[in-house]
Amino acid sequence: MSTDQPPPGVPPENDPFQKYPPPPPPQGGAGSPYDQPPGSAGGSLPPYGGGPYDGNHGSGGGGYGYGGDDPLAGMPPLAPLGKRFLARLVDLLIVAIPLAIIGIPFGTYERITKTTDDFGDTITEVSSGKSLVFQLISIAVYLAYDTYMTKKNGATVGKRLLGLRVGMLNDGSVPQTNAALTRAAVLLLPALICCPCLWWIIILVMIAVDKPYKQGLHDKAAKTVVVTAAP
Repeated sequence: MSTDQPPPGVPPENDPFQKYPPPPPPQGGAGSPYDQPPGSAGGSLPPYGGGPYDGNHGSGGGGYGYGGDDPLAGMPPLAPLGKRFLARLVDLLIVAIPLAIIGIPFGTYERITKTTDDFGDTITEVSSGKSLVFQLISIAVYLAYDTYMTKKNGATVGKRLLGLRVGMLNDGSVPQTNAALTRAAVLLLPALICCPCLWWIIILVMIAVDKPYKQGLHDKAAKTVVVTAAP
């Protein structure tokens, strides 16, 4: 079996994100690049849809610019919202449990269990030096986990367990560091800093109503999509 790597921009043969348009009618006889599989000698197919993602769902003539009239043609099934939610819950627990142990010296549980009727005392406790240090540690750990796992193979532990994967929208490749970090930051920072419940609701609603790729705000910022991975 050949171990040659495919040329840049061409997914490997077993990649679930092989997103190539159907071969056009023969127009050059034998030797046309569309007569050969991606990455084979003699030529390779262009990225899915014929070009990179430009951030728009439309292009001249009313087409989507990715798969012609059907932007999902050739793409693996989009990940169901329920599975995405469960995968994210698993990832949050994976990070939150170790952080809960680390938080003991920072007085996390004392602040949670302590009751006071003085609103000023509550603000003082939350904004204390120890609290801010622990918050910064939490942010760094969450971002590092999500960024590293996403750029490694497109799937965090939760996504792997649920059979999902993140890929770049234009060609399905594994997100590089910049895209993975952007995705993690837009998804996690608002929730970790100020408004977790509201932010998760916004993200879930966005995924549920977005067409055609079911992208959350973090997906749109990083130009990624989440699909069902090949077994």
